[in-house]
Amino acid sequence: MDRAKNPFSPGAGTPPPELVGRSEILADAMVALERVKGGRAEKSMILVGLRGVGKTVLLGEIQHVAEEQGYKVTFIEAHESRQKKTLPQLLIPHLRRILFELNRGEMVSEKARRALRVFKSFITALKLKAGDVEFSIDIDGETGEADSGDLEVDLASLFVVIGEAAKDRKTSVAIIIDELQYVDEKELSAMIMAIHRVSQKSLPLILIGAGLPQIIGKAGNSKSYAERLFSYPEVGALNREDTEVALQAPVQAYGISFSSEALEEIYKVTKGYPYFLQEWGYHAWNVAASDSSVITVADVNNANKLAIANLDKNFFKVRFDRLTPSEKKYVRALAELGIKPQRSGDIASKLGKTVEQVAPLRAQLINKGMIYSPAHGDIAFTVPLFEEFLMREIPKFSSQDHY
Repeated sequence: MDRAKNPFSPGAGTPPPELVGRSEILADAMVALERVKGGRAEKSMILVGLRGVGKTVLLGEIQHVAEEQGYKVTFIEAHESRQKKTLPQLLIPHLRRILFELNRGEMVSEKARRALRVFKSFITALKLKAGDVEFSIDIDGETGEADSGDLEVDLASLFVVIGEAAKDRKTSVAIIIDELQYVDEKELSAMIMAIHRVSQKSLPLILIGAGLPQIIGKAGNSKSYAERLFSYPEVGALNREDTEVALQAPVQAYGISFSSEALEEIYKVTKGYPYFLQEWGYHAWNVAASDSSVITVADVNNANKLAIANLDKNFFKVRFDRLTPSEKKYVRALAELGIKPQRSGDIASKLGKTVEQVAPLRAQLINKGMIYSPAHGDIAFTVPLFEEFLMREIPKFSSQDHY
């Protein structure tokens, strides 16, 4: 096939050529945006799912929908520890832009001007605690508003005045945050409280986020009412029918099709995870004969080695290499036990340790977004098919090995 015309584009957050199996989530997001815009109280939304299921792509689609509805939208990505910024450092440049947008126009809005003054107070109070926050505004602060230095109090005050300014300007604000699981628990608590205050006042400001499965527990630990404040739509693997559409629709535009056997083989090896479908579709297209109108199971089998090698290098190994030797032992022991969630005690036994001894490792790996607990005492990988990679990377396991 002509590689230049390959419709598949595997990449982090890259929109697939055919977005399928997500219509219900997008419909719910559209309703939530419309209700908030109309001044009705509505839950904010946090998309939950493993790596490679397309959460970032969905956030991009929701951003597009919000912009079409006239929202002032900002898209933020939280970072893991090595690149980590505090939540205020993440928010400040984006909120600054939104506030200046709200303060434009022929008619002066006192509420928008007040929001800028409160924002000035917010960043001034932060500078007293974090000198590396370099954003400033040439305006006097609003004394007594968002200037206490207590993030829970100040962020709530700031979100409220932003919501009031948006309402006065007859517009709405959507704050979209990806990788929410990396936000510090105290900072997450402050943001939840801020959204709670905005919701209580039915102001046109909504938070749309995405995170790994541990974000649900983390949000609940931060504030007990988080479950009632947010909806948590689950983003998972595609079913067999949606997998077929995701693969067939892009190639049919070129007069090409996958054979039923090829589709079955791809579904079997990818388990329907969207990122992996893009990898297999991409390589199957490239190896298929240029004079054929069908991508066969033989093409898929030839693509397997290429797809796996690319995933090992660019998807799995980059995550594995971030781990300490002890953490590598832990995840290898987990992989040895099988593909289903495993008991913490069984992993500890595999390592020749007690549950108490490996508990710090477990916590570190959860914080790094490598594993999560789907049920009390159970552990599973956040990266689909990661156990298969580990079995290839470390064919023989010993608790005494130094990886």
